[in-house]
Amino acid sequence: MSAGSNLRSADQFLCSICLDVFTDPVTTPCGHNFCKTCITHHWDGNVPYKCPICQETFYTRPQLKVNTFIREMVSEFRREAEQKSSSSSSEQQAAEPGEVPCDVCTGTRLKALKSCLVCLASYCETHLEPHLTAARLKRHQLVEPVENLEDRICTNHDKPLELFCKTDQTCVCMLCPVLDHKNHEFVPLRKEYEGKKAELQKTDAEIQQMIQKRRLKIQEIKESLKISDDAADREKAAGVQVFTDLKESVERSLKEFMKEMEDKQKTAEKQAEDFIKDLEQEICELKKRSSEVEQLSRSEDQLHLLQRFSSLKDAPPTKNWTEVRVHPPSYEGTVVRAVDQLEKNLREKMKKLFEVELRRIQQFEADVTLDPDTAHPVLILSDDGKQVYHGDVEKNLPDDPERFSKYVIVLGKQSFSSGRFYFEVRVKGKTRWAVGVARESINRKENTPLRPQNGYWTVWLRKTNEYEALAGPPVLLHPSSPPEKVGVFVDYEEGLVSFHDVDAAALLYSFTGCSFREKLHPYFCPCLNDGGKNSAPLIICPVNQTV
Repeated sequence: MSAGSNLRSADQFLCSICLDVFTDPVTTPCGHNFCKTCITHHWDGNVPYKCPICQETFYTRPQLKVNTFIREMVSEFRREAEQKSSSSSSEQQAAEPGEVPCDVCTGTRLKALKSCLVCLASYCETHLEPHLTAARLKRHQLVEPVENLEDRICTNHDKPLELFCKTDQTCVCMLCPVLDHKNHEFVPLRKEYEGKKAELQKTDAEIQQMIQKRRLKIQEIKESLKISDDAADREKAAGVQVFTDLKESVERSLKEFMKEMEDKQKTAEKQAEDFIKDLEQEICELKKRSSEVEQLSRSEDQLHLLQRFSSLKDAPPTKNWTEVRVHPPSYEGTVVRAVDQLEKNLREKMKKLFEVELRRIQQFEADVTLDPDTAHPVLILSDDGKQVYHGDVEKNLPDDPERFSKYVIVLGKQSFSSGRFYFEVRVKGKTRWAVGVARESINRKENTPLRPQNGYWTVWLRKTNEYEALAGPPVLLHPSSPPEKVGVFVDYEEGLVSFHDVDAAALLYSFTGCSFREKLHPYFCPCLNDGGKNSAPLIICPVNQTV
């Protein structure tokens, strides 16, 4: 076996208790090796007897004998290490900044290989040799190079710190239990070290688990971001297409308008040109007759004048231009008609766009039912929890804290604190109604104005054909026709509540920039019966159902 190979496998010759090369190595029944003195002292203070490495328990103290095979290998290892030390001392490196220097070197201080916890000094390869060969130094505890060895000495008794006081949670020397820590609980440093090391391993495992969870969360966020980016790209592409179509519609309408104007202008120009041409032709004929008349009038031939007179005395036949006018075409209303046609085209495109948007949000349909525990005592709910109307007579019901006692309101049983949801309500036949969503914590016992500041996001039919969104100040709405079915869509994270005329596929109103911090419930108010004029119920309808 070469010295190089021995040195490369030096750890196999170290006792795991003293961390030094084996002295009188013995083998436990479980197959692990220790210095005889180290394992003997270890078992002297620990019953039952456990292997320091694998923790196997022996209920009777094993009889240990020196393992001669390992002892011979250790002896060979020591000899080769000494030879290696003497031959390589010139090749040792000086200690770099941050490395532990040898405490014995003079001049250039070499890098330490080990620190002795007994001598409280660090040694380079050359100066470590006595600890590997001298019998009295072999028992010293060597560790990997460490700085500030004086911190390992008790400042009160100038003794090595070998015990741990569990009472004061501090390291102490062998004299501290007698002099300064009476009646305290002590354990050897190694035992406390092993316990704390196990705790650190557990802590590290927990930290690694936390790291893994956060890596998974990062992956989840990245995937969410990718989904968001893909959705944004699709929406931008759709938006570009929509605005391109609108732009082309405007350009096409402008082109048609300009053509109509040019056609009218050309018609007027053609009529004027034709009139001018006819007039110029008649002028030419008249000039010719004028010349003939003038020539005849100068004639001295009496017979010739008399013979020609009858044919020249009258002007040539011409058109009566007195009533002839070039009437400029009427341009009034041309722009209005063009814009009106453009508006109709845009309305058609907008309707198709809203139909697409409505189909998209309808995918988030929630199965909403009415919560009887919140219903005002005058309200009548259907057995399936899908219809509500004003019953005129107030029922004698328990005054539940969740029940409304002032407004004729009922909430949906379901609550939402994240994501998106959508539901549709039939309002056909009603003269007054209100629908929307409300915070779970709204005041149910007092007359609280219906507005976002108080936890309500609603629209209502106040009176005949007077629709309002109950924002800070109410916003008057102008639907093209009375809605018969209203869709309510909520995007919790986006802070959006929008209302839609389902049949017309039109947006009625949107509350944007809302800040939701608690659960939201669907909100329904069928309003007063009004002597039977408003007796029709509010009906929660499944999406795409014809009612």
